[in-house]
Amino acid sequence: MSSNLHQLITVEALCEIIGEPNPAVPLKVMDSLDEMSIAFIRQSPFLVLATAGEDGFPDVSPKGDEAGFVAVENPKTLLIPDRKGHRLIFSLQNMLANPKIAAIFMVPGTEETLRVQGHALLTSDPDILRRLSARGQPALLAIRLTIEKCYFHCAKAFKRSGLWKPESWPPRQRVSFGKQLAPRLGGGDELARKIDDFVEAGYKENL
Repeated sequence: MSSNLHQLITVEALCEIIGEPNPAVPLKVMDSLDEMSIAFIRQSPFLVLATAGEDGFPDVSPKGDEAGFVAVENPKTLLIPDRKGHRLIFSLQNMLANPKIAAIFMVPGTEETLRVQGHALLTSDPDILRRLSARGQPALLAIRLTIEKCYFHCAKAFKRSGLWKPESWPPRQRVSFGKQLAPRLGGGDELARKIDDFVEAGYKENL
């Protein structure tokens, strides 16, 4: 039997399965930050940023630093620093083609998250970059996010996953960029070790 028989293609079909939200739930969606949202962002050391290119394909990028690394310029505007990374700039290129972006802010140990949607503008304004300095270095550039929609997301996904419960965590997984890249570069174990050493040094010396 074809799986297409079970494909969902209308909002009505979705609602038959999911149901309608409690009438109070849509009231949590705001068009600007309130005091609780601002306080949450100032405590957040980590966010996940979603963008989409001109072709419509999405990309998701993690961003993190000390708590409060994202500046709240006003209830409608956030300044997100961009720092040293792998230089592939997928997300930044997407924003030039399609400025619509979204972010989820997280605070360790807090199971609720804050979702923000809006329009991005990239800036190299020296004053802004200095304001977003960390470890004695200004940001490389900044994302000015003009907020269109924001709201707190409930804790069910975090409760189901046990994400903030250390006793439920598996052993730490070793991700070796060397083992991935060395064969593609025509090398073996020695090259893999050098690549992993280079990555590890970057974690310590080049944040």
